[in-house]
Amino acid sequence: MQNHAVLNESSRKRSSLKAKEARLGYLLITPAFLLIAVVIIYPVLYNIWLSFHKVSINPNRPDLFIGLRNYASLLKDEGFWHSISITLIYTIVTVAGATILGLVAALLLNQPIKGRRFFRSVILLPYVAPVISLVFVWQYLFNPVYGMVNYTLVEQLGVLKQHVDWLDSPNAALWLVILFDIWHLFPFSFMMILAKLQSIDPSIYEAAEMDGAGIWHKFRFVTLPELQFVLGSVVILRFVWNFYKFDEIYLLTKEVPVISVYSYETAFSTFNHGLAAAITVTLFVLVMVFVLTAVRKVLKW
Repeated sequence: MQNHAVLNESSRKRSSLKAKEARLGYLLITPAFLLIAVVIIYPVLYNIWLSFHKVSINPNRPDLFIGLRNYASLLKDEGFWHSISITLIYTIVTVAGATILGLVAALLLNQPIKGRRFFRSVILLPYVAPVISLVFVWQYLFNPVYGMVNYTLVEQLGVLKQHVDWLDSPNAALWLVILFDIWHLFPFSFMMILAKLQSIDPSIYEAAEMDGAGIWHKFRFVTLPELQFVLGSVVILRFVWNFYKFDEIYLLTKEVPVISVYSYETAFSTFNHGLAAAITVTLFVLVMVFVLTAVRKVLKW
């Protein structure tokens, strides 16, 4: 009986200690939860609420509830579908280009070559430099009148017959922002992939060499499987970020109507805030479906 009472007392103490630890845990995460609620949850819910209303610009007039009318208008809007197609082209090409370029750079600079640390540092410069300064430099380089790119391609090398209006031509501007994004953000992929490459056990490559594997087979059957989750994570993150990309594109040129630019102009040029809110809600649903599918299929979580 005495042993049983001692065990019960010990169990009560452990339960009391766990309860205190749980209360302390909830207390510690409360500030972070409140911050998330204010910064993220409330704006998302308010945006959903706006998407069901015709928002009045006049603060003295109430917003008019119109149900799903904004979403119906969105489905019939050719400009919306055009911006979606431009966004998909931009996102797929930039994600693929930055990932492949980062992979190649990481493989090269993972080798014991002279000046490896210097080259690694130089590669990071586009990623850490202020975006606004990079945009100004690229606008100067690709200026259709006095830019160095047109001067070199047309007058020096003769690759092009005439100057290209890189900034104001829709087709040329699209490829300009694609090149800019790949150059600006491939160092992120480079860093993630290089970190994983350095953690691979060299004995795996030694065993592959003993089995007669060459450079290609070691890359295909050793390196790529080891990089699967890193590459998957990089592609998913970059896809989400680039799908919503606004600042770099809008600063560089106004001729690339990706969905973020289209939503911005809908809200602040035509002042149709309800339709703009419907656009962002639709994008949120599409991106969440992509993320959940990609995480299950690629990362297998």
